[in-house]
Amino acid sequence: MKIIKWSLGMLAVLIALAGVFLFKGDLPAAVVDAKYTNAHSQFLTMDNGSRVHYRDQGDKDGLPVVLIHGAMASLHTWEPWVAILGQQYRVITLDLPAHGLTGTVPSAEYGGEAFTQTIHAVTNNLGLEQFVLGGNSMGGGATWRYTLAYPERVLAMVLVDSVPPGNWQRPSEEESEGSEKDTKENDKKPSVAGFSLLRQDWFRAMARYFDPKLLIGQGLRAAYNDSPVVDEKLIDRYYELMMREGTRGAILSRSRSYGDAASQTPDLSALAQPTLVMWGAQDAVIPISVVPLFEQRLPNTTTVIYEDLGHIPMEEDPARTARDVLAFLEALE
Repeated sequence: MKIIKWSLGMLAVLIALAGVFLFKGDLPAAVVDAKYTNAHSQFLTMDNGSRVHYRDQGDKDGLPVVLIHGAMASLHTWEPWVAILGQQYRVITLDLPAHGLTGTVPSAEYGGEAFTQTIHAVTNNLGLEQFVLGGNSMGGGATWRYTLAYPERVLAMVLVDSVPPGNWQRPSEEESEGSEKDTKENDKKPSVAGFSLLRQDWFRAMARYFDPKLLIGQGLRAAYNDSPVVDEKLIDRYYELMMREGTRGAILSRSRSYGDAASQTPDLSALAQPTLVMWGAQDAVIPISVVPLFEQRLPNTTTVIYEDLGHIPMEEDPARTARDVLAFLEALE
């Protein structure tokens, strides 16, 4: 009994010491905002009180292209594409609630409906009646959800390693037969530990206080397929935006809703818009086996696979991926 008490006491001491050395408070919003805004940054206050950070760049006379970032990311992920696409097109990017310089919002709503409302508010504010809508990962999910809600507004979609409807993660036996090899190959890739941990109640309870920088670095290297673009500057960008006052708590609040998405069964077959499906074959987050499911459900798709890229192809190889987007957009006109 004494040994058990001593062991518990030592464990309590170790936890307390870990809390002292690993604790990291939020960064002041004003400091982070000053670092991550530029001359193109604008802020829109929605009717619900949310302050949304967005940028309107490129050729103002060109076809509008609205791009939505993925989970834990920000509008900065699109800057390499903005530099290329913006020579010919008007490119709008924005930070979703719980992300970037939008961060925490008064309603504390961080799910798909909030994302749809945010995209609608920004595009309405800019007077965009029709536009091309694209997104990466979670932003891809926000793209097809918005298009389901407002099909008349979206001329075409660009889905980059996109989140699928939740029920697609468990494909039927017939659908999974041809993708079994792809799934096994994907399982060999380094996983993004942060996404798994965020689903655990015990981790969310601690994550409000501990410094996540090491976890962020591991996750980025896995998601970006060990691309050389993952340097200290990129890691700092993710880290500092996540540690912006209130954002860490908003992300942890959003993570509780991950399981709810699995019960959603939207019918994407109604979306007849031309859709470019882009995928890094080395994606460690969403397996390439999802691609044929998008091709089956969406009636008008063009698919491009990048054998050497991971989950964030638009940053891993901006020139090659933007070239494919340009060809797709030019075919629309």
